[in-house]
Amino acid sequence: MNITMSRHAGRGRVYLVGAGPGDPELLTLKAVRLLEQADVIVYDNLVSSGVLDFAAPDAQRIYAGKRRNEHTMRQEQINGLLVQLAREGKQVVRLKGGDPFVFGRGGEEMQELAAHGVDFEVIPGVTAACGVASYAGIPLTHRDHAQVAMFVTGHLKDGSADLDWPALVRPNQTVVIYMGLNALPDICRQLMAHGAPPTRPIAAVQHGTLATQQVLTGTLADLPAKVAGSGFTSPSLLIVGDVVKLHGTLHWFDPQTGASSSLSAAHAEGPELPALNASAAN
Repeated sequence: MNITMSRHAGRGRVYLVGAGPGDPELLTLKAVRLLEQADVIVYDNLVSSGVLDFAAPDAQRIYAGKRRNEHTMRQEQINGLLVQLAREGKQVVRLKGGDPFVFGRGGEEMQELAAHGVDFEVIPGVTAACGVASYAGIPLTHRDHAQVAMFVTGHLKDGSADLDWPALVRPNQTVVIYMGLNALPDICRQLMAHGAPPTRPIAAVQHGTLATQQVLTGTLADLPAKVAGSGFTSPSLLIVGDVVKLHGTLHWFDPQTGASSSLSAAHAEGPELPALNASAAN
C-alpha cells in the first residue's frame, strides 16, 4: 500500500514514528516513506544519523532530544510544537528512538494532539529491548531459561529506586532495563537484597545495533565493577537473566562489518542437514 502525503499543502498531520534502536535498516517501509515525504522532522537524541539520512533534503529538522540532566526542550514545549506545526498545515514526523509507546512518551504526545483536534498516526518501531538483545545474541525468551520478558525503566526518581524489586527477582524470566546504566550499582544491590543470587547473569549493551556496539557480561556481583572500568556510556541497555549466558555462543553480529561474526567451527558447521525435496517443502 502506497502512502500519499502532500507536502506543503492541506491539513496538517503528525506521524509518531519509531526509529528503531539505531541500525537504519531496521526501519519499517512505512517509516522510510514518511521520512522521505515529511515537511518537518522533530527528532530525539537516540535517533541515529543513518535514520535521518532518509529525510528529504529540504525537510526542516528540529532537534528535541533529552539527555540525563540536559533537555533541549521540555516535554510541554515539544507537545506545543507538534500542535503548532500541524496547525500550520505541515506534515510532521515525530521521530522517536525505538518504539513510540515503549518509554517514549508517545502516549503523552498523542493525548496532547487529540486534545487540540490534530490528526495523528502511529508507526511502530523495533523497540530497543528486542533489537539490541537480538544484535547481542541474547534471546529474551527461551524454553530452558525464561518464559517471561519484562521491560522496565531504570531512570530512578529523585535518586531513589522505585522499581518493583520483588517482581524483578523471580527466576525463569528476563528483565530488560532501559536507561539503567548510571544506576547499575544500585540496581544490582537492590536485586540481590530482594533475593536474586549474586551469580545471576547480567549484560550491559552499549550502542546496540550500531558499529560502536559493545557487550559486557557478568553477574549481579561483578558487572558494576566491569562497567566502571570499561568507559561505557549511554545509550546502554541492561539485560538480566539466565539467557545472558547464551551470548557466548549466539553473538552473531560483528559491529566492525555489520554482518554475521564467525562463530566457532563446531557451532558454525553443526550437524549435516538432510536435503529438502519439492514435496517436503510444499
